[in-house]
Amino acid sequence: MKNSGLIGGLYVLSEWIMRFSVINLLWIFFNLPIVFIVVSILFAEQMSNVSILLPLLLVITPFLFFPATAAIFATVRDWIIDNDKENDGLIRSYWRYYKENYRKSLLGGTFLTILWLIWGVDYYYFSQVSIILMFAFVIMGAVLFVYTINFFSVAVHYNMKLGSILKNTLYVTIGSPLLFFTILLGNGLLLIMSFNTIHFLLPFFTWSLLAFISFSAFYRLYLSLTRNQGNKS
Repeated sequence: MKNSGLIGGLYVLSEWIMRFSVINLLWIFFNLPIVFIVVSILFAEQMSNVSILLPLLLVITPFLFFPATAAIFATVRDWIIDNDKENDGLIRSYWRYYKENYRKSLLGGTFLTILWLIWGVDYYYFSQVSIILMFAFVIMGAVLFVYTINFFSVAVHYNMKLGSILKNTLYVTIGSPLLFFTILLGNGLLLIMSFNTIHFLLPFFTWSLLAFISFSAFYRLYLSLTRNQGNKS
């Protein structure tokens, strides 16, 4: 029985590793142009090349990054709430969610990309003016980061129009300090480790783990709010 239990545990572990790695690779595949541009910017030797590549990155981000990331969140959502009813397989399921959420994530991604652009320009300018203003914009950037992550959770969990999604994302972001710091610290630590030390996470686990951590925290808040509403009624 012990051997059976060990083998069963190893099977479950290998299945989850496969799940995370497959959708992470799918996310990278759908974002290949963005990956290429980012790498080109990082290794650019002349600022003229950066000035060409950066606007191109901003233009294509809503069309590629946001739909691909929404598809990861929707797929992970099924795992967390055990809602994989159609059993399409990972690739078909990811592609289905990519198409279903494309328009909503594109429009929301356009709005968020504009916000990030405004933040980036303001941070670059005010960081050279005052150290206090620089830290103020660092805090704003942290809030915008958590807001962006929560946007995906809200967008894939609720069937709402874009305006309602953006409004409810704001409520979720500022309404729960526990959720805020869980997403900020958990995902921040994951990204720091992925880019600085454990590089193999990037192609196989980083983005799928980020979605899993984020939606798990969001879903805990959702269940808590649902129970509280039930108790009141």
